[in-house]
Amino acid sequence: QVQLVESGGGLVQAGGSLRLSCTASGSISSRSLIGWYRQASGKQRELVAVSAWTGGGGVRYADFVKGRFTFSRDNSKNTAYLQMSSLKPDDTAVYYCYSNWRGDNWGQGTQVTVSS
Repeated sequence: QVQLVESGGGLVQAGGSLRLSCTASGSISSRSLIGWYRQASGKQRELVAVSAWTGGGGVRYADFVKGRFTFSRDNSKNTAYLQMSSLKPDDTAVYYCYSNWRGDNWGQGTQVTVSS
């Protein structure tokens, strides 16, 4: 398995930006997926963005973040990023990093709160 550590969450006003980081420990297969999910209070966890570690196949974004969030990776640092712009109060949630390398791997989550 792989350990995932997120950082970068916080409190921001509507229309603001945040960048989340997810650093993976150990080597990860280029065939595995890396991505971001989020879970708002009282709601199910939902996909935000996901990609292969190599980037092959592009990035799959949830419809509700297209044009606002950008997923990127730095494979040399085993780190994935989620640049979030034009944030809305509805984006308030705990954001989790995910990888399917040798099973389902989740980070501890980082809280993002967007005030109106």
